[in-house]
Amino acid sequence: MLVVHVHVRVKPDDLEAFLTETRRNAAGSLEEPGVRRFDVLQTEADPAHVVLNEVYVDQAAADAHKRTAHYARWRDAVAPMMAEPRAATRFESVFPAESGW
Repeated sequence: MLVVHVHVRVKPDDLEAFLTETRRNAAGSLEEPGVRRFDVLQTEADPAHVVLNEVYVDQAAADAHKRTAHYARWRDAVAPMMAEPRAATRFESVFPAESGW
């Protein structure tokens, strides 16, 4: 499993619009066959710090996600809402095993 954490710093005035677009993208992502999780998280101390926790069966599924219409819509809609460029960290899942997702 490929796990990706995407850290986004959102402009405070754009937070609600960002979350609306991000929820839409997350819902569409969960319909993709290679996506196991797509969580949208806010840091308690700084609600403008949003983390996407994305779990894919493999790199091909992550690549397929980037080719979807809902991702393109999200990418274009939220770009001006970001206070700085988003940053991603990639992980390989150690536990749970694939069947545990």
